[in-house]
Amino acid sequence: MKAAELRKMSLKELMEEERKLREEIFKLNMRKGLEQMDNPHKIRNLRKDLARVLTVKNEKLKKGEQS
Repeated sequence: MKAAELRKMSLKELMEEERKLREEIFKLNMRKGLEQMDNPHKIRNLRKDLARVLTVKNEKLKKGEQS
């Protein structure tokens, strides 16, 4: 996911995306613990996406955007 795409989203959509990413990372970490991972690099990519979402969300909050 690109940061430019994220900047077009509203704050509410960013919060929903953050929740989805955190949930998926949690599920993949559980599968990793059970050694059922088919693509171990997916966790790393999801964490980077989460960092992008949080960065854009914080930028919007500093600007004072609502909703």
